[in-house]
Amino acid sequence: MNVIIGYVVSMGCIFGVYIFHGGNISVILHALPFEMITIFGGALGAFAVNNQSKVLKASMALLPQALKGSKYTKARYLELLSLLYEILQKARKEGLMAIEGDVESPHESAIFKKYPAVGSDHHVVEFMTDYLRMMVSGNLNAHEIESLMDSEIDTHHAEAHAPIAAIARLAGALPAFGIVAAVLGVVNTMGSVGQPPAVLGGMIASALVGTFLGILLAYGVVEPLGGLLEQKTEDSAKELQCMKSTLLASMQGYNPSTAIEFGRKVLFSGDRPSFSELEGHVKGKK
Repeated sequence: MNVIIGYVVSMGCIFGVYIFHGGNISVILHALPFEMITIFGGALGAFAVNNQSKVLKASMALLPQALKGSKYTKARYLELLSLLYEILQKARKEGLMAIEGDVESPHESAIFKKYPAVGSDHHVVEFMTDYLRMMVSGNLNAHEIESLMDSEIDTHHAEAHAPIAAIARLAGALPAFGIVAAVLGVVNTMGSVGQPPAVLGGMIASALVGTFLGILLAYGVVEPLGGLLEQKTEDSAKELQCMKSTLLASMQGYNPSTAIEFGRKVLFSGDRPSFSELEGHVKGKK
């Protein structure tokens, strides 16, 4: 909703002030279809050349998320930390081998089913169970597992930022394609120098619309979209860091209540549940 409101306010102010000051909107509307095809067609063609297929697919899959609210909320983190607490508590009371069934078949585990918001998330389940499995096997120490976690989080970060970087490059290219459209318009105008001044003025105005649209699309549409998607990606990385801190704290001998505090402290302050909120939620889920 914020995205739509933001675009409406932005475009409304830009075009509203133009019309209020006596601007002829028909000039822009007349040139709009042709300039949009030139600018967007050229930019999208270059976008396809500039990125691998996997980045193109990731970019297309990422764009709809801009219109959705963030799923990384306080309620989700309460579920995640409660899930971690319960599975670590079971391991502490009954031994690490007791959670082997939960780790090997998380979709059949009563603990994971108890927390559907995160227990059904493929990335969360895979990250958590992979390192719980290593803890159960006992072949790696905390430092080795931490190094593996860091490598996986770095890989996740690089993959998640590839489409965002592609969108940023697209935003940077749009003004240049706007200039291309404007130059073509000027070339077309120069080929009609015998026309009356009123006709030439309209042709020059249409040519300048290309420059205007290229800059507007870059800094008013595409770049803000890329910034929003980057923030959402940072939220997803925080979730992995939360699990990392909690599991490592458990490996270092801290009890589950203290271990989830390590994870809670990693979260952004705006989404982080308070100590009492987390404690109440954990007790309520028992």
